[in-house]
Amino acid sequence: MTATLQSHTHGSTLVLTIHNPQHRNALAPEIYVAGIEALIAAERNAEVRSVVLTGAGPTFCAGGNLQRLLANRQHPPEVQADSIEALHSWIEAIRSCPKPVLAAVEGACAGAGFSLALACDLVVAARDAVFVMAYVNVGLSPDGGATWALARQLPRATAAQLLMLGERIDAPRLHQLGLVTQVSEPGQALAEALRLAERFDTKAPNALASIKTLLNDAADHSLARHLRDERDHFVRNLHHPNAGEGIQAFLDKRPPQYR
Repeated sequence: MTATLQSHTHGSTLVLTIHNPQHRNALAPEIYVAGIEALIAAERNAEVRSVVLTGAGPTFCAGGNLQRLLANRQHPPEVQADSIEALHSWIEAIRSCPKPVLAAVEGACAGAGFSLALACDLVVAARDAVFVMAYVNVGLSPDGGATWALARQLPRATAAQLLMLGERIDAPRLHQLGLVTQVSEPGQALAEALRLAERFDTKAPNALASIKTLLNDAADHSLARHLRDERDHFVRNLHHPNAGEGIQAFLDKRPPQYR
């Protein structure tokens, strides 16, 4: 069975489902390409306000396909490098997508699957979901931006523990650490993520896009540079029709209708 990325809409939310059940939703280059194309289409579609990434069945994503990795050892290094570049392009597309991207995690979230979840803006995980940076357990180092994300979100020793020991960590602990936004009952991660996405769907898309850009840029900018960026985004959003609607709706004590 070919690994695919299935898609459907739920209201104003685009749901992307990693579908490779024979291999616990292990990733493949064709999924990376489909993921990038889906996010580009979502960005261009004004009716899509948010995106949820999930896995088919009881598993979110087992990471890379070890059989494929083993086979790639027989090919020139450029073959694997090209595959990782495709994954990284998908990671960058998730981070730069102007619309909120949420992960809905059930079961195992391992390796590059963990990296995908870290790239999302928010993560909803089932209480019994298990996360693991398993690379070191098979003699590999991480990809997918895992070291970048964990180094920025956790104390160095905690990030080192996850990355260098390759131990499993459960969703409640990641919630305590701030990496998981919300813990759901088993089997309810997607439903909870969709409910959370509906809250984004009521916000002004241009304001959400600005906030996501500012969050992405904050770690690499000086305060002076970031203050200028905040000013520019604020002024641009103030003169957007959505600000007029939002302010008037607040004064009228009614829900705003953004476009």
